[in-house]
Amino acid sequence: MFYHFLKMIARLGIKIFCRNIIINKPELLREQGPLLLACNHPNSFLDSVILDTLFREPIWSLARGDVFKKPFYIKLLTALKILPVYRTSEGVENLSENYNTFTACINIFKQDGVVMIFSEGKCVNEWHLRPLKKGTARLAMKAWEENIPLKVLPAGINYSSFRRFGKNMFINFGDLILKEEFDMTVPDGLKHQSFNNRLQQQLEQLVFEIPAGDKQQQEKMLEIKPSSLKKIILFFPALLGWLVHLPLYLPIRNFTWKRTYQNDHYDSVMTGILFVAYPIYLLLLTSLLVGVTQCWWFVFLLLVLPFTAWSYVQLKPQLDN
Repeated sequence: MFYHFLKMIARLGIKIFCRNIIINKPELLREQGPLLLACNHPNSFLDSVILDTLFREPIWSLARGDVFKKPFYIKLLTALKILPVYRTSEGVENLSENYNTFTACINIFKQDGVVMIFSEGKCVNEWHLRPLKKGTARLAMKAWEENIPLKVLPAGINYSSFRRFGKNMFINFGDLILKEEFDMTVPDGLKHQSFNNRLQQQLEQLVFEIPAGDKQQQEKMLEIKPSSLKKIILFFPALLGWLVHLPLYLPIRNFTWKRTYQNDHYDSVMTGILFVAYPIYLLLLTSLLVGVTQCWWFVFLLLVLPFTAWSYVQLKPQLDN
């Protein structure tokens, strides 16, 4: 219940948090399990949150194991359909826990569920596909060895920015990878390598390759300029949106930057905090105006102010400086 409630709210919030979401094969969002989403990983937990809001089916995600330290976090993350994956950097003694996660994924597939895995293993803010780890191949092969009719869907996730709020997002799906494409009689090492080669070939076509300093290429591939008519219609709502939301946005931005500027989690943490703080800010501001003026018409600000925020996002700069 908690997961489904948050997913419903996130679907509304994502309309403001993302300026545009362009999907090359939107019909695949209705794909049912057993399904393994094999994705690149450019933007921390924001990758899984956005994909989860887009898919009709509930999605289980795999996340770094070091956040599963306390019983409260374990219960919370499990309720959000998140399972741990441990890397050697998080303690060799924890690697055996990955067998429990793989078993949980297999059970999800047996119930026709959907699991999302980030095949590069680590989040890096860049427009580039890194070498794939073996976890995706091992999980897929394990499911096929148990005669589960698993489908693997490659997904390339691309953002117009890793620092600006309100971004364009380009989600490119590849072709479904099926068991019949592989020789299941060869040794495990060869099966895993064959799978990774197939997945790598697809993701290379789905993930944008743009050098960090190539501004001309970034503008060409990532920027979607608003029409002149759109600029005219949304100018005043956007201006109001900028003024009204600045007192909320600036403190959160400064707070987040001080704590994340040395890693690749700024964008996700920023969005996560705003996701929680914005409804509270909206309610407080509306309640204050209603209380001061005794005018109940200000209740409509609960609809008007999100529209002004959306308007500003539509017109603001899209690319990193």
